[in-house]
Amino acid sequence: MMSVRSLGFSLALCFGLALSACAHAPQPPGDAEIERQAAELVARRYPADGPGAAILIARGDMVLYRGARGESDIEAHTPLSPDDVFRLGSVTKQFAAAGLLSLVEDGRVSLDDPLSRYLPDFPRGGDITVRQILNHTSGVHNYTDIDGYMIEPIRADLTTAQMIDVFENLPLDFEPGTRWSYSNSGYVLVGAVIEAASGMPWHEYLRREFFEPLGMRHTGYGGDPRLVAQQAHGYSLDGGAVVPMRTLSMTQPHAAGALVSTVDDLLIWNRALHEGRVLSNPLYTQMITPTGAAGTPPYNYGFGIAAGSVRDQPQLEHGGGIFGFSTSLSYVPGADITVVVLENSDSDPPGAASSGLIARRLAAIALNNPYPEMIPIAVDTSALQAAEAVYLFDGGIKRTLRVVDGRLTAQREGRPRIPLTPIARDDFLYDDGLNRIQLIRDASGAVTSVRYFGEGEGEGVIGVRSAEALAPLPVAMALPRATLERVVGIYAAGELNMNVFLDGETLRAQLTGQSPVTLRATAPTVFAVEEADAIVEFAAEGTTAAQATIKQGGEEITLTRTR
Repeated sequence: MMSVRSLGFSLALCFGLALSACAHAPQPPGDAEIERQAAELVARRYPADGPGAAILIARGDMVLYRGARGESDIEAHTPLSPDDVFRLGSVTKQFAAAGLLSLVEDGRVSLDDPLSRYLPDFPRGGDITVRQILNHTSGVHNYTDIDGYMIEPIRADLTTAQMIDVFENLPLDFEPGTRWSYSNSGYVLVGAVIEAASGMPWHEYLRREFFEPLGMRHTGYGGDPRLVAQQAHGYSLDGGAVVPMRTLSMTQPHAAGALVSTVDDLLIWNRALHEGRVLSNPLYTQMITPTGAAGTPPYNYGFGIAAGSVRDQPQLEHGGGIFGFSTSLSYVPGADITVVVLENSDSDPPGAASSGLIARRLAAIALNNPYPEMIPIAVDTSALQAAEAVYLFDGGIKRTLRVVDGRLTAQREGRPRIPLTPIARDDFLYDDGLNRIQLIRDASGAVTSVRYFGEGEGEGVIGVRSAEALAPLPVAMALPRATLERVVGIYAAGELNMNVFLDGETLRAQLTGQSPVTLRATAPTVFAVEEADAIVEFAAEGTTAAQATIKQGGEEITLTRTR
């Protein structure tokens, strides 16, 4: 393997100059506009007086935007800085994957080795390969999905062996190699293989192999007191209020999510990884190329990196979510664009874009092909009502357009209803600012079909207006405010969180990574989701509801109150 140690001093010097001097160097045409648009987007997304983000955009070595907005310590009103350290969550996985691949490069590990070569006592270890734990096709059950685990058990300090004890005796979710399912347990095993093959803790191996040689002085294990002292405070939302993050032991995210870093160090990493300074080309190609069950859309997962696209250009990306923080690291190979978004909150305010969505919009800006701005125009209600119908797309997909509270909404069958913002007479943006629908009219002006642009990309797909009648909206009953307040709180099942809060007199709920929905009472403890064909039922006992059960499409999931 090409050693990064031999390149460490020159790389550190090069990147140090780029990050300190490039912002003041003369910018080629267009770069000032990119910086302006990025700054405006960041200012719109993040308040100055709450949790925020540190953000960096670069083209090659040239930093196009580097900044931070929000507060690192809300109580002390300390502003965030681009120099702050953030927990990376699952962005850690690409470092762990590269670490294991470096051992493959050195001949100490083979991708097709059975797991049992390194962990002889692991059940079914002879049937699971190193490749399968890297690309989430092992079938090993995700320990963070164990009911109740993320409430109390996640606080305990555990060794690698004790972490493996948590999940090793659980049945496999499927036969190894036959399916894809995201598994943090799989990356605990990645860390365990690194330890078995290198003879040192997984994070120490990464420090010696990558971080020190590359000059990544602010990247490392999240339990390192030196790095913790430089870390921004992490926050969450509780009933709409900002609160300190929940407690967990940083031993437990392990190689699946326990690293911390800065925007500058992540630029160093992206440049080194994607320019061939970390792995030889054959192994790097395997790392970024989804295959087998992992290559099936929409997964498209390599080793610690997902293959996607932005503005019709290939993009390599990964996000992370961990108590107190949400992160995104992406790279557009052809244009050599790096985007880093590090947030010090694990919860998005109602209607706010996620870190991954912000990263996508920033990448589009850097490509000089920004997504349309969400600047609403006035449209008559009668014009909106003319579009109300069920539209049929290829593959049996249905989308219903209807006017609710004066706004046109769109709802894919079995999913939440999303309000649309008109940006032209027949052009509407979803609330994420990416997905878009255009109305198509005949010569008489009647709406006959719609064109849907998934994530705002490509030529879109056509949905034809059908004669199917619109389903009736749920009929709600009025409840006293005290009855609503008893169900307000945060509920969790594994990594899934549901924040139930009052928006004025309206009860709302928001699942991890999704937009808020409105809950309409059909009984004192039963609520219909206005935007979807779903029910949320709360436990009737107690002064506050201890559990909430989501029922949709014949399936149920019960979440337990955490706050």
